Amino acid sequence: MTDIDFDRIPRSALPGLLARAPKAELHMHIEGSLEPELIFALAARNGVALPYASVDALRQAYAFTDLQSFLDIYYAGASVLLHEQDFYDMAWAYFEKAARDRVVHAELFFDPQTHTARGVPIGTVIQGLSRACADANDRLGVSGALILCFLRHLSEEDAFATLEQALPWRAHFIGVGLDSSERGHPPSKFQRVFARAAELGLQLVAHAGEEGPPAYIEEALDLLGVERIDHGVRAIESQALMARLAKERVPLTVCPLSNVKLCVVHDLADHPLPQLLAAGLAVTINSDDPAYFGGYVNDNLLALFDALPRWGAREAYQLLRNSLEASFAPQSQRAAWVAALDAEFAQAAR
Repeated sequence: MTDIDFDRIPRSALPGLLARAPKAELHMHIEGSLEPELIFALAARNGVALPYASVDALRQAYAFTDLQSFLDIYYAGASVLLHEQDFYDMAWAYFEKAARDRVVHAELFFDPQTHTARGVPIGTVIQGLSRACADANDRLGVSGALILCFLRHLSEEDAFATLEQALPWRAHFIGVGLDSSERGHPPSKFQRVFARAAELGLQLVAHAGEEGPPAYIEEALDLLGVERIDHGVRAIESQALMARLAKERVPLTVCPLSNVKLCVVHDLADHPLPQLLAAGLAVTINSDDPAYFGGYVNDNLLALFDALPRWGAREAYQLLRNSLEASFAPQSQRAAWVAALDAEFAQAAR
């Protein structure tokens, strides 16, 4: 920890400090950044009929009771994505928002099976997203990377086929992940395909412990060999698992507003984040599917600190530093971002 005097930073300064301090976003599904306005614009451009009469009607449908009720609408929204430019436009819209949120690095999840099942070539998906990442770096100063996610409600054979289809574009993505419906689809289902991804030198992450039990987190670590756990909030139910995650410094990419929207927790005041952070876990704050869950990364941070009045500058700094250090960016780049973070907080403490 730095020698910044966090006690000198008044809590009233936190909203501005959280907004302007550098941060990384490590758990964001790019298809989940499709705002209703862009969905309707792409539907019109591509001649896709939507089962909603208007932008407002679609937004009003965002009343979810669990993960599956969200996924039903999520996949319907993705149906408007057909061409490389569609994927570019979607990612570019996110990067513009990320730049305003002072995100210096974003690792974007994407779900190729959602698109290849509709006849969209996997190269179309990857090339559109990759081009947006390159432009975000050049024009916005936001470093972007792609993580290919397997849909866990589909078979491991389908995941293997997807990975092989993606290999001609291997240079355009840095890792693989595991998402979609968690219940009934343990990480162990995908042990062999993750072993193949490890052989290819890909970074490994997986959703676990959102709706699934703590045992799913253990499976992701022990059987898949993941380096980060996406969500992971149900680790709170196992003291032994929490101790392990803290000792091994396994990052958790937590998504507070998503957890409330999908009824994982009742409200932010009840969120286990304070206990996780106090126990020494490397938790990070992310937006998950921001178009559907009520906000981007700064919205999550501001809502969290508003709901947790006992948190102050020390917790804010630790969360932001965790995000930078947990990224898959080169160590030299992470160190530079942490130095910029230190400077921002040191200035606030003067």
